[in-house]
Amino acid sequence: MLKHRGFPGRLPGTDFQFTIRRANPKGATPLVARERFRDRRPPDKRADTAFMAALWAQFGTEPFERGNLDAGRLSWLFGREVLPYDDPFDPESYDALLIIDEPRARAAFPEAFDEGAWA
Repeated sequence: MLKHRGFPGRLPGTDFQFTIRRANPKGATPLVARERFRDRRPPDKRADTAFMAALWAQFGTEPFERGNLDAGRLSWLFGREVLPYDDPFDPESYDALLIIDEPRARAAFPEAFDEGAWA
């Protein structure tokens, strides 16, 4: 499992996790597209925005390996702002490649793309 050095481990001051420490011996938690409802709590929305800002700062438009990114947090963006890059895509692989769909990500999280959104 690739560990993304320099990627934030969590949203500061919260328990919203962005990365995992070690690989699960039984295999990676599968990525699934989770539906985001309009009435989500503000802390959840902040966590999504901060995670997208961190992804953008770390990877930009380049494909990236799932590695140690938290499956739960990634699943809130998967299938919309973060798309599979591999064909066929294995949602249970730490080596799976993903890519940010920049137009959709900018529309959903405009503040994540501001200069210094994630520092």
